[in-house]
Amino acid sequence: MPTSPLISATTNKSIDAPIAKKIPHKMEVHNHQRVDNYYWMRDDQRSDESVLAHLKAENNYADAMLSSQKPLQEKLFQELKDRIVKDDNTVPAKDGKYWYHSEINGEQEFSNYYRATSFTGDNKTLLLDVNERAKDHEFYDLGDLSISPNDAIMSISEDTDSRRIYTINFKNLVESTDAKEAYLTDTLFETEGQIVWSNDNQTVYYVKKDLETLLGTQVYRHKLGSPQSDDILVYEEEDHRFYMSLDKSRDESQIYICLHATQSTHYLALSADEPNGEFLALFPYQEQHEYHADKLGEYFYIVTNYQAKNFRLMKAAIDQIDDISNWQEVVPHREAVLLEGFEVFNNFIVVTEREQGQIRFIVHTTQGENAGHHYPLSFDDPCYFACLDENPEPNSTIARLYYSSLTTPDSLFEFDLATGQRKLLKQQQVLGDFEKEDYQSERLFIIARDGAEVPVSIVYRGDKFKKDGTNPLLQYGYGAYGITIDPDFSSQTLSLLDRGFVYVIAHVRGSEMLGRQWYETGKKEHKKNTFNDFIDVTKALVAKGYGAKDKIFASGGSAGGLLMGAVVNQAPELYLGIGAHVPFLDVLTTMLDESIPLTTNEYDEWGNPNEAQAYKDILAYSPIDNISAQHYPNILVTTGLHDSQVQYFEPMKWVAKMRALKTDDNLLLFKTDMDAGHGGASGRFKSLKEKALEMSFFISLLPD
Repeated sequence: MPTSPLISATTNKSIDAPIAKKIPHKMEVHNHQRVDNYYWMRDDQRSDESVLAHLKAENNYADAMLSSQKPLQEKLFQELKDRIVKDDNTVPAKDGKYWYHSEINGEQEFSNYYRATSFTGDNKTLLLDVNERAKDHEFYDLGDLSISPNDAIMSISEDTDSRRIYTINFKNLVESTDAKEAYLTDTLFETEGQIVWSNDNQTVYYVKKDLETLLGTQVYRHKLGSPQSDDILVYEEEDHRFYMSLDKSRDESQIYICLHATQSTHYLALSADEPNGEFLALFPYQEQHEYHADKLGEYFYIVTNYQAKNFRLMKAAIDQIDDISNWQEVVPHREAVLLEGFEVFNNFIVVTEREQGQIRFIVHTTQGENAGHHYPLSFDDPCYFACLDENPEPNSTIARLYYSSLTTPDSLFEFDLATGQRKLLKQQQVLGDFEKEDYQSERLFIIARDGAEVPVSIVYRGDKFKKDGTNPLLQYGYGAYGITIDPDFSSQTLSLLDRGFVYVIAHVRGSEMLGRQWYETGKKEHKKNTFNDFIDVTKALVAKGYGAKDKIFASGGSAGGLLMGAVVNQAPELYLGIGAHVPFLDVLTTMLDESIPLTTNEYDEWGNPNEAQAYKDILAYSPIDNISAQHYPNILVTTGLHDSQVQYFEPMKWVAKMRALKTDDNLLLFKTDMDAGHGGASGRFKSLKEKALEMSFFISLLPD
C-alpha cells in the first residue's frame, strides 16, 4: 500500500512512536510454545507506573500525529452536535396509573426522568435529575430505573467507574419533597444494576458481581430498611458459562432468574407474592436448549429451539410447563424464517421474525371472533430496522414499535393491533439541511469464496455517488454472538455521506441475519468465515464500482475489532485506513486465562483452547498471534482503561507488537480514554468527539 499523503503532512520530528520494552513471557499449551514480549502490560489494578506511562506516551504520540487534523475534528464535532435537537423529550408511556417520559435540554449530557398523571403532562413530577447526579463524575452511566408495584419507591442503579459494576439506591417518590431526604438509607453495592420487586413493595432481588471475573453469579434478597450485610443469598450459579439476569413475568405474578449461556438457557421462578419463597426450575434443564419464556394469565409462552433450529413459539398451561411434551405449538418452525421474539397481550401476540435478513412483525389474534387470524405490520423502506418499543400494559390493544432505516430517522409508531392501522407518534428531528430524498440505500447479496451469499446494506448521497469506482467507502462489520447489526439511521454518518463516502454494513457470518445457521457457521471452528466474508464483500464492492480501490476504509469495535485485526493480517492491501475500537485481539491468551473477566462465558462462542483442536483453530486467526513483517494500513485504535469487556492491555499489546514488526510508514495510533470503559465516553456530546476523531482520521487519509 502506498504511503498516505497524511504522513508527510503531519509527522512531528520531535516525537517518536513509543517503542515498548520487551520482557519475554513464555506460554506452553498442548506442546506448543508462544512468547509474549508484552505480557507485562497487564495490570489488573490499573496502577502500575510503567504501564500508565506507556499509555500516556501513546496518547501524546497520537495527539502529536493528529495535530494537523484538529481543525477538521472540531468542524466534524460541531457538525454532529449541530444536527442534534438540544431540547428534546420521549413520548410518554403509560405504566399503571402514571405516564413516564424523559427530557433533555440545552447543553445537558443526560436525560432527566419524569412522570405525570396524563399523556399531556398533568401533575408532572421530576423523578430523577440525572445531570445533577452525574456532575461530579468523569464517567457516569445510569443503569436502570425501577418503580415499585405501588408506585411509591424508585430504585436507581449507577456506574461511575465504567466497569459495569453498579450501586443501587432507593428514592421515596411520595413522602418526602426534599431531594436528599427522599433517598432511603438502603444502598446495594457491587451489583449488575438490575433489581426486580416482589409484590409486597418491600422486597427486592438483585444480582451481585464477582469483582474478579465481573460475572453475576449470586442472587440476593434485600428487605428495605435493612443493611446489605443482612441480605439473603437465594441462588448461586457455579457454572460460569452462564450470564445471569432477573425478570418479571408479563402479568407480574412471577419473578425469574434467567441463566443464558451461548447455547443453553435455564429459568428459575418464584411467585412474586411470596417474597420469602424458594426459586425453583421452571422446567428441567437441557443442554443446548435455548428459549425465552413469559407468562400471562393461565399460560406460559415460550420461544424455543426445541426440535426447531430457527425457533418456534409454544405455550403451556401453568400445571404443564414442567413437561415439554405437553407444550402446544402456536407458531411452527420454518427453515427459512428465524423467530426472534414475541410480546404477549391479553388479546394478541406480536411475533418478531426475520426472513432473508429482514425483520417483520406478525400480529396473532388470540381472543374474540377473529381468534387464529394473523397478519403482518407494514413499513415502507425495502430494508430497515424495527423493534417493539415500551408496551408495559398487556391489556392494551395498541402496540408501539421503533422504526429506522439507513435513510429514515428514528421513528416511533403506534399500531392498532385489531386493524393494523399505524400512527407516527414521533420522528427524530435532524437539524440542518437534511432531506431524506437526498440519500439512497440498497441491499445486495455478495457471493463469498465458498458460495455463501452475504447480505450487504449500502447508503450514499445520490448527488455525490457515481458507480464508477471513484468514491471513498467505509465498511463496517461485527459478526459475533448472533448479534445482527441492522440497517438503521445515523445522523453522524451524514458527515461522511455528504463528503462523498459510501457507507456499508457487511452482515457477515457470526450474526443471525440469515437465521441460526448463519450464526453457527461464523463461530468456533468456523470463525474464519466471518473474516473471509468481510474481505470478499470489500473486493466485490470495489469490482462493482461502489468504492475506489485506494479509498477503502473499515471499522469495527469489540468483536468487530477482532474482525479488524484479522482482516488487516489477511488482506492489508485492501484498506487505506482502519478503525479498531475496544478491540478483542489477544484471543488465545485471554481464552486460556479464566481469571480474566467473562472468559468462561465465551467458550461456546470461540471454543475452549484447553482442548487441542480449539487451540489450533483460535491460534490460526488470533490477531496478535498472526502479526507479521508486512505492510499494514493506517490504523487508529481506541480503548478505555477501565474496559470490563475487553481489557485495555489487549490493544496495547497488539499495537506494541505491530510497531515492532510492520514494514511501512503508515500511521499506527493508539488512544486510551483514561476514564472510560467498553462503551466509551458517557453523555450525548462527549461521545461525539470519539466519532469525530475517527471520521477526521479517515477523511485526512484521502489523497488530494
